[in-house]
Amino acid sequence: MPSQSQHSEFELIARYFTPSPPGPDAGVALGVGDDCTLLVPAAGRQLAVSVDTSVAGIHYPEDAPADAVGHRALAVSLSDLAAMGARARWCLMALTLAEADEAWLEGFSRGFRALAEASGAALVGGDVTRGATAIGVTVMGEVAPGAALTRHGGRPGDLVAVTGALGGGAGGLALWQRGERAPSHPLLVRYLRPQPRLAAGEALVGLASAAIDVSDGLLADLGHILERSGVGATLAPEALPLAEGLVAALGEEGARQAALTGGDDYELLVTIPGERVDEASARLAALGLPLTVIGRLEAEPGLRGVEDQGQGGWQHFHGRSSPGGSL
Repeated sequence: MPSQSQHSEFELIARYFTPSPPGPDAGVALGVGDDCTLLVPAAGRQLAVSVDTSVAGIHYPEDAPADAVGHRALAVSLSDLAAMGARARWCLMALTLAEADEAWLEGFSRGFRALAEASGAALVGGDVTRGATAIGVTVMGEVAPGAALTRHGGRPGDLVAVTGALGGGAGGLALWQRGERAPSHPLLVRYLRPQPRLAAGEALVGLASAAIDVSDGLLADLGHILERSGVGATLAPEALPLAEGLVAALGEEGARQAALTGGDDYELLVTIPGERVDEASARLAALGLPLTVIGRLEAEPGLRGVEDQGQGGWQHFHGRSSPGGSL
């Protein structure tokens, strides 16, 4: 990004990243402007915390719209809270920039702050420094003790289900690399402006036995649940819900491959006891979100119903394997 003016770290924070004073219910005793922020979690709630780093040219295209970069950087972190069934409360951001481009910063902060406000995650602190462009976002949420969704609760007989549709992240990246730039194209929207399924995660608390967000690809992320839960599964690939426009963009086989091994969908992959699936579907339908059953957990280890798709999940921008992941 070309430099248009020189500003100190403090000027950039004051101009682009100082939020309005928090309301009385924000749980912020001391916000931006001091060495630390002071937060007040709700009484009797557990704190869910996650961090993600987005690097230009690896996790998103260097020429992506600035507001999309801001939205996306926060969305991928919020998706981790959604996978735990946590309510978003606060976020911190560390922004490293090669140059201080005011137009880019205005767009970036607009996209970031819009999603922060929509999700209820108040921006309560962070850092701005000079270097290779990267965005680190820490999110914090709350969940009732013992209620958090985890990867290790799946049991033989549970059904495997996914929210929304799959393959949109991979399809959007493929179109971007082909030169598609229409901001309203459904696949570009899915890739550049993913929607963290926070409300869905909260709705599934008490129903889902295990959960994870689809960030590295369906097969890779399901593998995490199988490993942590000590079970296997059989999938029905023909049941996969495909993102709008995916078959037209990639063809039938390419669309199915994108849904299985593509990443950056940020849908929720859950396991649910069979007798609770109808209730789970009804809760999500009230949110305008479908829940699709795509398989079943089994006692025998391993994954069946799909051909060997190789190792690893989402291939990030420039074709490299994912350099990051949640600990």
